[in-house]
Amino acid sequence: MIGRYTRPHMAALWSQENQYRRWLEVELLACEAWAELGRVPREAARRLRERASFTVERIRELERVSDHELIAFLQAVSETVGEDARYLHLGLTSSDVMDTALASLSAEAMDHVIRGVEGLRQALVGEAWRYRDTPMMGRTHGVHAEPITFGLKLARWWDQMGRDLERLYRARSALAVGKISGAVGTFAHVDPFVEAYVCERLGLRPAPVSSQVVARDRHAEAAAALAILGASLEQFAVEIRLMQQTEVGELEEPFPTGQRGSSAMPHKRNPMRSERIVGLARVLRGYATTAFENVALWHERDISHSSTERIWLADATTLADYMVDLFRRIVEHWRVYPARMRANVEATGGLVFSERVLLALVEAGMSREQAYTRVQAHAMAAREAASAAGRLATPPTFRERILSDPELVAVAGRERLEAAFDLSAFLERIGAIFDRLEIARHAGASSPGSVAHEPGQVGTEERGS
Repeated sequence: MIGRYTRPHMAALWSQENQYRRWLEVELLACEAWAELGRVPREAARRLRERASFTVERIRELERVSDHELIAFLQAVSETVGEDARYLHLGLTSSDVMDTALASLSAEAMDHVIRGVEGLRQALVGEAWRYRDTPMMGRTHGVHAEPITFGLKLARWWDQMGRDLERLYRARSALAVGKISGAVGTFAHVDPFVEAYVCERLGLRPAPVSSQVVARDRHAEAAAALAILGASLEQFAVEIRLMQQTEVGELEEPFPTGQRGSSAMPHKRNPMRSERIVGLARVLRGYATTAFENVALWHERDISHSSTERIWLADATTLADYMVDLFRRIVEHWRVYPARMRANVEATGGLVFSERVLLALVEAGMSREQAYTRVQAHAMAAREAASAAGRLATPPTFRERILSDPELVAVAGRERLEAAFDLSAFLERIGAIFDRLEIARHAGASSPGSVAHEPGQVGTEERGS
C-alpha cells in the first residue's frame, strides 16, 4: 500500500525485512522442535538462534540467480551460521515456512484492524448517547419521511460495526492457522510434533488437514470481512456527505485551522475525508474478488495465489486499518448542528406528520381509504404551493390546511388533530431502543447526554476541530 494510506505500525509489520524475520522464526522454531525430538543437537539449535541472520540485499542478490525466493533466503541465512545450516529446513517445503509465517503476520495485522474497530465503536456509542434525544429528519429515497434522532442513526452505525467486529474476529481465527506437513500435507518427512510446536509458539493453530498449502477459503473469508467492513464505513461516509450538503447542513467533517477546501473557492468546506473512505472501500472490494479467485488452486497446490497475496493481504489489512482510524477521527471531531436538524424537521410545514394525521382520522371513525385520500390531497396541495413559491413551506402550510378543514375537524376534533403534530410522539420509544442495545452501559453513561435544542437556538457542537 502506498505510504499515503499506511500507518507506521502496518508499514513495519508488512515490511520485506519483517516478513523475512518471520520466515526465520519459523525455521528456528522447527529446529528447536527437532531438537526436542532428538534429531537436531540442542546446541546446534541454540547456535542457530544466536547467529542466524540475513540482509534483504543479499537475499535479492541470490534470488537473481536461483529465481526462488525461499531458496535464496535459506542461502543467505546459511552464510551466517556455518555448518549448522544443514539443520535448517529439515523435512520442510517452502509453503510450510511461507504459509505459517503469513498466518502469523496476517493474524497480527487483523489484530490492529480489530483494535481500531473497537476504538471506533467506542467513539460512536458515546456520540449516540450524547445525541439520543436530538431530533432530525429521517429520510427514505432521499425524501423527508418522519423524524428520528441523530443518536438513533449513530446507534444503528454502532450496532452495524458490532457485526463487522464479529466477522473480523472469525476471519482472524480462520487466518491464524499454520501448517508444517510437507510437500503434499502427508507429514512424510516431518513429525507432526514439529508443526504443533511451531504453531503454538507463534500463537497459531495447526491446520487439521492441509495440502502443500493452507486452504485459501480461509483467506477469502478474511477478504470478505474486510470488504464488508469497508462497505459499512462507506455507508456511513456517504451519509456524512449527504448531511454536509449546503441545503441540508446538519453535520460537517472536522475542518481544522489552516485546512483549505478548494484551491479556487475560499468558502469551501468539502467532505473530502468521507469521499476518500468511499473510494478506498471500492479498492477493498476489489481485493475480495482476488482472494475468492485464489481458492481454486490446482490439486495439492499451484502458485497462482502467491503473487496476488504479496499484494492484497498486506494492502487490504493496511487499508482497512487506515480507513477505520480515519473514520474514528471524523467521528471524534465532527461538527454537529442540532438547530439545523430541528429546522429541517419543521421546514415543510408539518408534512412529516401526515401518517399521524391519517391515523388520528382512522381512529376517529373515518375509513382508511377516505382518510388517506383527504390527507394526501392536502399534502400535495401544500407541496405544490411551496414549490411554486420556491420554498419548502408556504401558507397555508399542510398543518394549517388540516386544521382548517371543517370535515376533518368534525370527524376527529381539533384537539386530536393538533396532537397529531406533536414531535415528541415520534421519539418517545427511542429510549426503549437504546435500552435494548444497552447503549448507556456501553457508553459508560449514567444519564442521557442528549443535545436537544429549541428552534432558533444556536446548535453547533464542535469538539477538537
